Amino acid sequence: GKCRVLDIVHDPLHTAPLARLRLESGGDAWAIANEGLHVGAVIESGVDASIKIGNTLPIGNIPEGTTIFNVEKNPGDGGKFARSGGNNALVVSHGSDKTVIRLPSGNLISLDNKCRATMGVIAGGGRSDKPFVKAGKRWHAQKSRATNYPKVSGVAKNPVDHPHGGGAHQHVGKPATVSRHAPPGKKVGSIAARRTGGK
Repeated sequence: GKCRVLDIVHDPLHTAPLARLRLESGGDAWAIANEGLHVGAVIESGVDASIKIGNTLPIGNIPEGTTIFNVEKNPGDGGKFARSGGNNALVVSHGSDKTVIRLPSGNLISLDNKCRATMGVIAGGGRSDKPFVKAGKRWHAQKSRATNYPKVSGVAKNPVDHPHGGGAHQHVGKPATVSRHAPPGKKVGSIAARRTGGK
C-alpha cells in the first residue's frame, strides 16, 4: 500500500534517521529514511509497488544493479541486512527463485525472491568521516554501546592484572605466542600463531 511521510526524526539508538509514516488505513508506522526522502513524500510497499527510490518490494521484482537497503534474510522478517546510516546493498543477479545480493561487506549471498528490500541508500551517510577530536566525545559515544573503552594494553598493566604486565618499562618480557591449549587467563597475545612479524 501507499503511505505518506509525516516527519523525519533523529533517534539516539540508530545511526540513520527514521521516517514516521501515515498508512492508508490511518495508522502510523516507522521506517528507515533513505537519502532524498522528505516530509510529504508518498512511498509504496508491496508486490505491485512501482520501481522508485524509497519503495519497498520483493527483491525478485527489483532490477539488477539497483542499490537497496533493509534487506530481509527470510520473507517477512522485517529486514536484517544493510540497516545502518549511509549503507546499501546491491542486487547482482536474479534466478528462478533466488536473487544474489552484494552486502556492504562485499560478501555475496543468495536470498529468496520473496524477501523484501527498500530501494535506495540509507540517509545519514558520512557520519564516521568527522573525527571525534576529543577522547571525551568518543567516551560518550562508546558509553551508549556495549564496548570495552578505553582499552588498556596488557603491557601497561600491573603483573596482577595481565600476563604482560609489570616491569620498569613497558615490554612483554616473554614470547607473546601462546599455545592453543593454554588455560584461560594465560591465553593472551598471539594465540596459536603459525608465524609472527613481517607481512
